[in-house]
Amino acid sequence: MGYAVEFRPSVLKNIQSLPKRDLVRIKKKIDDLSANLPDPATTKIKGNNTFHKIRSGDYRIIYEIHDDRLVILVVKIGHRKDVYKRLP
Repeated sequence: MGYAVEFRPSVLKNIQSLPKRDLVRIKKKIDDLSANLPDPATTKIKGNNTFHKIRSGDYRIIYEIHDDRLVILVVKIGHRKDVYKRLP
């Protein structure tokens, strides 16, 4: 059984400003993520946090895994140069 994907409201607002070509690639990556969750040990962001990341071209998708509810919460999507700044 796959995980359900939820988005923070700020992600939905930010995603509208992304280029269409990259948006299609990001959507496919999120769909793959919900069906086949990668190993959390390899996707974990360093530091004392609960965030994980996957790469989609020059963009990064930052998310949290909630195993108790089988939910992936997408926290932030952005260009790799500034996506790690000001994580919630």
